[in-house]
Amino acid sequence: MSDRLGFGVIGCGIWGENHLKAYSDHPAAELIGICDLDEQLLSERAAAYNVPFTTTNYSDLLAREEIVAVGVATPDYLHKDIVLAACQAGKHVLMEKPMASSVQDCEAMIAAGQQAGIILMVDFHNRFNPACVKAKQAILDGRVGEPQMASLKLSDTWWVPTEMWGWGGQTTVAWFLASHCADLACWLFDDEVVKVYSVARQKVLKAMGVDTPDFFQTILEFRRGGVAHLENSWILADTHPTVFDFKLELQGDKGTIRLDLSTHRMLQIFDPEGTEYPDMAVVVEVHGKSGGFGIEAIKHFADCVAYGATPLMTPQDGLRNTAILCALHESARSGQAVEL
Repeated sequence: MSDRLGFGVIGCGIWGENHLKAYSDHPAAELIGICDLDEQLLSERAAAYNVPFTTTNYSDLLAREEIVAVGVATPDYLHKDIVLAACQAGKHVLMEKPMASSVQDCEAMIAAGQQAGIILMVDFHNRFNPACVKAKQAILDGRVGEPQMASLKLSDTWWVPTEMWGWGGQTTVAWFLASHCADLACWLFDDEVVKVYSVARQKVLKAMGVDTPDFFQTILEFRRGGVAHLENSWILADTHPTVFDFKLELQGDKGTIRLDLSTHRMLQIFDPEGTEYPDMAVVVEVHGKSGGFGIEAIKHFADCVAYGATPLMTPQDGLRNTAILCALHESARSGQAVEL
């Protein structure tokens, strides 16, 4: 019998597969079961990762005693019921961001996790992004002084909401991308957001049959006076050389930090089809092993379950993130700033 701990994954799509990679490679984890509504996808994933148990009903997966922890990689609006059921079953839980689409849902999950005495973690994987970690350390070392303002731009090509996901019209680019930016801003500023002002427009995607805003332009005001600007859109042209564009500039009272987190030109490929800057940081494979900070963030959850490590992302981080995103949507709807 294996002395490794049993892990399961609920939601085996594009990012869910990264959970499969992470747990399959982790020395203390054994990937025992996976769940998805798509039976063909389940079959393909089970064959690729040698998973013995598959189901389309997450309750069946949670009922297996040998599974002690689960990764939840379903659409954000489906997190609550799955996470509550996992907590009630006594499973440790890592869920993808955002934690939920309401503060009340976050609070319910936190209460359930506390009652069950389990690890409840939200995957803000940019806290494992080497460039972001270096920026955070530069701030901690006093090299740029106290953060005063920042600009974070994270956008996708329109392929993402129209083709990559089948549920683009059931969410927004703010839930999908501003969640990353808001968490990163809070982490770098090490401060609480007290006011949110956002503007959104809806035209391009609606004409493509996807009823969701094209973009959000957002201002976050922090308690100590810092200000962050977030730009998030789903209407980059499909000819953009990367599927996402991610830039960050932070100004402290002593210096400046700039990050190019997408078109970093570490590897460039030019062929008859066009120009490509392949991902060399988020999820990569080196000599048959999966790596990159997207994988390492998930492996950190497995470390916490297996070795008792302290999670770097807490459920309270997820709650604060959701509160900001709810305020962002309310501000865009009302045209007024929202105080937290």
